[in-house]
Amino acid sequence: MSEYILSCCSTVDLSVDYMGERNIHYLPFHFELDEVLYADDFGKSIPLKEFYRKMKDGAMPRTSQINVTEYEEYFETFLKDGKDILHITASSGLSGTYNSAMIAARDLQEKYPDRKLYIIDSLAACSGSGLIVDKLADLRDSGQSIEEVRDWAEKNKLRSMHWVLPSELTYLIRGGRVSKTVGMIGKALSICPLLYVDHNGKMISREKCRGKKKAMRTLVDRMKVQAENGMEYSGKCFIANSDCYEDAIMVAEAIEAAFPKLSGGVRIFDIGTVIGCHTGPGTIALFFWGKPGLR
Repeated sequence: MSEYILSCCSTVDLSVDYMGERNIHYLPFHFELDEVLYADDFGKSIPLKEFYRKMKDGAMPRTSQINVTEYEEYFETFLKDGKDILHITASSGLSGTYNSAMIAARDLQEKYPDRKLYIIDSLAACSGSGLIVDKLADLRDSGQSIEEVRDWAEKNKLRSMHWVLPSELTYLIRGGRVSKTVGMIGKALSICPLLYVDHNGKMISREKCRGKKKAMRTLVDRMKVQAENGMEYSGKCFIANSDCYEDAIMVAEAIEAAFPKLSGGVRIFDIGTVIGCHTGPGTIALFFWGKPGLR
């Protein structure tokens, strides 16, 4: 097995157990809730149900990205032990953390000239970046070198498909993803937007559906069109949810029925606190490997 550190930001929204099983290291974002600063650490600092309950009760959490100093201290714990690092950041289209990681890497390369430290902009979000990191762990475990894994990521990261269904528009309006006018009309007409992460790693509104049930069916329909090898898709599929596990189960069951060759069935994860600050509770997100050139 190749000896190097595979690392990412906490916004991959997998689970702490899954990260441990795959030997994937992570550095947490932070958020402030009720004037208390927490780490985005897969629900260890604050249970996710409590976090989303507070949001439903009117709390307005604020997020903060990983800064240069935090990156330098984190990377150095591995570099000083003689380890090389491949780190995958949150999308530069959604956060400035990629730039912070690059600055830290440049500074540390001068201090550790014999070590390798590669930074990849995932151009992905939530468990979409988790899907990428999970694949890189497969490649690492198969014995591929750090350069081979890095090159695969750069070539294939835009094949990670993202479809996001928020059932509550309040948080998207507050975050500027949806205008107040469009949000008011959407609420009045029970319109659910389907969001998509584009080739620049930005979250955009792609479709509008009348009612949540129709929107959930549309998620499955979009996977039928976009999935690598179509209905013969045999890759992995992740679903992330923010305190709406029953809805996630419904979508997962529909996908497993439509894609009998799916690898390992659908894995369901929680949307973590930092992504959840922006999407709010009641969000379902679907991730799978798509055909080249779709994003």
